[in-house]
Amino acid sequence: MRSGPLNLITDVPGLRVGNAQDAALRSGVTVLTADRPFVAAVHVMGGAPGTRETDVLAPDKLVQEVDALFLCGGSAFGLDAGLGIMAGLRAMGRGFAVGPVQVPIVPGAILFDLLNGGDKDWTDSPYPALGRAALEAASDTFTLGTAGAGFGAMTGTLKGGLGSASAVLPSGITVGALVAVNALGSATVGESAHFWAAPWEEGAEFGGLGPAPMIPEDAPLPRKRLGEATTIAIVATDAALTKAQAHRMAIAAHDGMARALVPSHTLLDGDLVFSASTGARAMADPVTDSFQIGHAAATCLARAIARAVFMASAKPGDLQPSWRSRFGSNVKGS
Repeated sequence: MRSGPLNLITDVPGLRVGNAQDAALRSGVTVLTADRPFVAAVHVMGGAPGTRETDVLAPDKLVQEVDALFLCGGSAFGLDAGLGIMAGLRAMGRGFAVGPVQVPIVPGAILFDLLNGGDKDWTDSPYPALGRAALEAASDTFTLGTAGAGFGAMTGTLKGGLGSASAVLPSGITVGALVAVNALGSATVGESAHFWAAPWEEGAEFGGLGPAPMIPEDAPLPRKRLGEATTIAIVATDAALTKAQAHRMAIAAHDGMARALVPSHTLLDGDLVFSASTGARAMADPVTDSFQIGHAAATCLARAIARAVFMASAKPGDLQPSWRSRFGSNVKGS
């Protein structure tokens, strides 16, 4: 495998991602959409998820394709972002046709960032407007780190953020990952600058430091209060997958989360992975290709998680240090 030209989930042809955030709120929204509706699925492994319209993604449900997926801060309030995204898509003429009415299908998931120091004293939810703004900003390039759904994210030890990575398989199939990292666990090993995901790093995409020279016997205690966590992700491919195959891709991708965050999938995290297939490329060998797609999804997600933390930037009022402010920016990656 090699990274795609942008090393972003948008290396999957036809996909676009948009971010919107509010610095005072210390929260934001990230939207993934495409040129046309796409197959999607989801798998939840955390004990405290917050979701919108995920039941429709089951293989036995009527709707077979969605118009967008979103990741958002704001805990349950953030689910309102879906309303703004729906409004934007409806204005574009997108949606599942029910007679003369178009109903955009927009599943999403949220993370908890209500206690990160931002101004949460609002009366009307800011998330519908942020959702629509993120949709309208959708492009093949987008900001990582302190941006979108990861703007106010934290981990057990350092600031979290928004990450992405991609891979191109020998078959030509492209796989990508997008993630908002707000974990109870840590992306780095002990008190070191080394990332748990180091064995899967491509080049110096998150510093090129390599694996930690020693694994500590005791991991540092999380510096977040219980219930403040959740890592939410999307993995995508241009391979033509059914909803059942997309579901298996989401399941496999959770391996990448476990590689990059220690601990992960706890009772106190709402960890989940959406998967998406644009269907642009037929699989020559469905069994072999599906196996490779799942492995690539896990690898890309591990890399994306490390990039999210690596790219996070320091902001006034932060409750945690960023990786760069703690360990310095004199590294090979960018």
